[in-house]
Amino acid sequence: MIVYEDLARLNAPFFEDFKKAFNLTLESGWYVLGEQVRSFEAEFASFLGVQFCSGVASGLDAMVIALKALDLPPDSEVIVPANTYIATILAVLQAGLRPVLVEPELVTYNIDPSKIEAHITKKTKAILVVHLYGKACEMDPILSLCEKHGLRLLEDCAQSHGATYKGRLTGSFGDFGCFSFYPTKNLGALGDAGAIVCNSEELDQKVRVLRNYGSARKYYNDVVGLNSRLDEIQASFLRVKLKRLNDINKHKKALAEIYLSRLSDEFIKPCVRDGFSDVFHIFNIRHPRRDELKAFLHANGVGAEIHYPVAPHRQNAMRAVLNGEYPISELIHDTTLSLPVSYFHSFDEVNQVCDIANRFASS
Repeated sequence: MIVYEDLARLNAPFFEDFKKAFNLTLESGWYVLGEQVRSFEAEFASFLGVQFCSGVASGLDAMVIALKALDLPPDSEVIVPANTYIATILAVLQAGLRPVLVEPELVTYNIDPSKIEAHITKKTKAILVVHLYGKACEMDPILSLCEKHGLRLLEDCAQSHGATYKGRLTGSFGDFGCFSFYPTKNLGALGDAGAIVCNSEELDQKVRVLRNYGSARKYYNDVVGLNSRLDEIQASFLRVKLKRLNDINKHKKALAEIYLSRLSDEFIKPCVRDGFSDVFHIFNIRHPRRDELKAFLHANGVGAEIHYPVAPHRQNAMRAVLNGEYPISELIHDTTLSLPVSYFHSFDEVNQVCDIANRFASS
């Protein structure tokens, strides 16, 4: 069986370094906001080419805290892509703001810059882009819209560690870049973890206060904050994997190249554009008989997943929150399928997936 993901196999190359990092942290006697977190924050900021990084407990918390740090008026509107993972929308709601959905491009699956301006109102205060599947959004027109309308810009970089647009890394464009280090990510911890990056010392200080009970000085609370701090042990593991992130991304790109060159044109494959360097957190294809394809792959020993089967506006939790029809988003959700593309997968395994998928295409 060629499984879709296996976290033990994924992390096996790092086990010995993980053990050393764990023992070092264990023996230090300091387990919350200590040297490991400070070191990871500095190293990750350096990797991205930004000035500040604050570790938090998850990618969702990263977005919630970033939105709160902007001090937007209550009930302000925040533009988000209609086909994002629901965490992006939950963050807007938990920050006391209103999500406004904008359809994605059918080719890239990222928010369509040409459709954003029609949704901007007097209450619009920010755009929260999502670099979905490991492909950066087309940032130039989005930056122009933010400048034109005086909007704040946030980036959901949960799936785009190391992806670039015109040579610039995701997370470095907006007021904030928000990262998840969930174990399946290209830079994954061994549990929940996240980070917020920015180039403003003032905003970074707000984030650090908000993540720590609203306190800049122990037992003195200046604002209503949260308890959302990157764990010392997870930070130590992330430091190990950050050193290998470029290798991880390089391997996943090589696997993607096999898919792109060998998969039948019966499948809609990810687009490749000049100026974009994708990191393929997910390698998704589309097919009108997606469910049959998934069943065929499974019957022939290949695991595949759907990212994501239900559009956000169709989720039960969102019925009273999100209005409107989003046919492009629904088409993506109804036809998308993710193929194995993990760091542990071999070229031979991906070639086997291509052979099996192509048999379905020719049937």
